[in-house]
Amino acid sequence: MDHALVHPGDRDKDAGDGAARKNSARKHLVGRAAAAPASLRRKEAGESRLNWSVLFRNFALNQRSLQVQIRQMIVAAIEERRLAGHARMPSSRELALSLGVARNTVVLAYRQLVDEGFLESRERSGYFVADLYRGDAASPVRTETRARSVSGPDWSDRFGLTPSRQRNIVKKLDWLRYPFPFLYGQFDPSLFPTNDWRESARGALSVLEIQNWARDLIDGDDPELIDQLRVHVLPRAGIFAPPEEIIVTVGAQQALFMLAQLFLRKNTRIGIEDPGYADARNIFGMISDRVVPLDVDLDGLVPSQEVAECEYVYVTPAHHCPTTVSMPLRRRERLLELARQNDVVIIEDGYESELSGESHGAPALRSLDADGRVVYIGSFSKILAPGLRIGYVVAPAPVARELRALRRLMLRHPPSNNQRAAALFLGLGHYKSHLRRVIHALNERAELVEAALERHLPRWNRLRGAGASSFWLEGPLSLDCLALAHEAEKRGVLIEPGDVFFMGEAPPRNFLRLGFASIARERIGAGIAALGQAARALGN
Repeated sequence: MDHALVHPGDRDKDAGDGAARKNSARKHLVGRAAAAPASLRRKEAGESRLNWSVLFRNFALNQRSLQVQIRQMIVAAIEERRLAGHARMPSSRELALSLGVARNTVVLAYRQLVDEGFLESRERSGYFVADLYRGDAASPVRTETRARSVSGPDWSDRFGLTPSRQRNIVKKLDWLRYPFPFLYGQFDPSLFPTNDWRESARGALSVLEIQNWARDLIDGDDPELIDQLRVHVLPRAGIFAPPEEIIVTVGAQQALFMLAQLFLRKNTRIGIEDPGYADARNIFGMISDRVVPLDVDLDGLVPSQEVAECEYVYVTPAHHCPTTVSMPLRRRERLLELARQNDVVIIEDGYESELSGESHGAPALRSLDADGRVVYIGSFSKILAPGLRIGYVVAPAPVARELRALRRLMLRHPPSNNQRAAALFLGLGHYKSHLRRVIHALNERAELVEAALERHLPRWNRLRGAGASSFWLEGPLSLDCLALAHEAEKRGVLIEPGDVFFMGEAPPRNFLRLGFASIARERIGAGIAALGQAARALGN
């Protein structure tokens, strides 16, 4: 971060988080440069623009500060040998005019690169590229790739697994450029508690805190995060667990993968809701040949003979994935009793449980479990941001112990600095206030979606559990959700076809999931209207 690298009186005037502020500054500076005498502009900027235009072709296209961008591009050019050792850099005035930024921005960038050893400052001569590769000058900047033998490995025969062939939930990486992104689980900048998270992240970067988290924890977790989970997060689901039963993971996804590695063998019978979470199905299916579908209804997973015959059952009782319905208390108790009678272990995914609200949500299965047969998974992906990759598992001590040993072999432990920032976020009270704001915002958006669906797709069935950030829609039997997704995309609307959530070779094609956490409330009405137009264009 720039503010940690310069003196207060020498701060970069252009460094700001907003792209609008950067562009405004650039326009002002370019205009100022244009006002300079023509001879000076030609003398200072002509050759520099010619030589540096390629190097800085992506300048000001991202959200980083101008100074950081300049440093990154110069470092990249040096590392890639596009700037040779001892090469003279443009003067700070030349480069500032060429890029349309304040001269002080370039000066600060140059000074920092000198401190880091990439540039050298020579009195009255300017800045030069440091000779980082002394003795290696004969090495070419770029080398041609050696021709591969035509008899190389046949990789398709060597793969023990081929996860790319599985049916996965697919989302566009450039979804932000679409006006109507009705996608589930995506990050909404307007809801993220930027200032509160910055405060927590800054706190985690103090000298004392760095001494606490920078060491190798081997197979351990940040004890402060474990404590804060026990105080602020788990009690909302009715869970009270000692520290030895809690382990931090890189999101709920890693938790599922580790549990599959720990529990499953080729012939292990594991049940999963159908429809259900596609990633869980695929993770389990990579190990076991006996992943069986389990029926669901408007109360979630149905306690049945098929459940009783499983060794493990994966269930999403807070908000069933993808229908979002919540499992009532009596059914939760019946499911636990069935599991107890037949020695079934339950893997409970509590995703979005925080969004149900304390007045609506039933206690987690884990909180009702009297004999230690429920393993609970949670994460901060839905309530904060998926990019944080912070999840957790609450499990009986013997299971947690083996999970720690397995995690150590995979990645030792999740990044400790992120754990400490999350702990501070919880401990400072930001989590609960953020939760209230998110629940309020989602409920407002849900009302808008509900009204728009009633207006533009009135004959479609729709489900949304209390607090859920998506709707599960069932269209007419003639609907092809894949064709609808394609037609809707032409109108700027992104949706999630629902066929991927079903097991079997011929899943139904008339369902879709409509997320609304990542779309601005003022765009919801127009987006649903466009979706209705797409459906009618297909005869639905």
